[in-house]
Amino acid sequence: MEQCVHLEFEVAGNNFAQAGLASDQVKSTLKKLGIDPQDIRRVAIAMYEGEINMVIHANGGRAYVDIFVDKICINLIDQGKGIENIELAMTPGYSTAPDDVRALGFGAGMGLPNMKKYTDVFNIESEVGKGTKVEMEIHFR
Repeated sequence: MEQCVHLEFEVAGNNFAQAGLASDQVKSTLKKLGIDPQDIRRVAIAMYEGEINMVIHANGGRAYVDIFVDKICINLIDQGKGIENIELAMTPGYSTAPDDVRALGFGAGMGLPNMKKYTDVFNIESEVGKGTKVEMEIHFR
């Protein structure tokens, strides 16, 4: 069986002071493992965007991270309100973030598009009223 480093994080909803802590810890772990800085950047962007989405839209959730020799697998799971129209949500600039969140500098509608852009594998499943699951994979150089 292939060896991996497994990390889990609780992401608090509506807590912008702690938003990004999980992606920071993953970034730090990847640095210690000697992963290429360009790969670390891709991971940090994709994971941060997902983490922020859980903070803004889902009242938090959990992040599950598995780091292998050649890739990282990130699963973000929440029991939030779900995404009504995934195709529309994937449109750059489309956002359902409330005005108070936008005033903080978040909610520009680039979260999901950036998550897809910086990953090699991106899957999203969502059910209105039940929550969302995002699976991302980034292959290391």
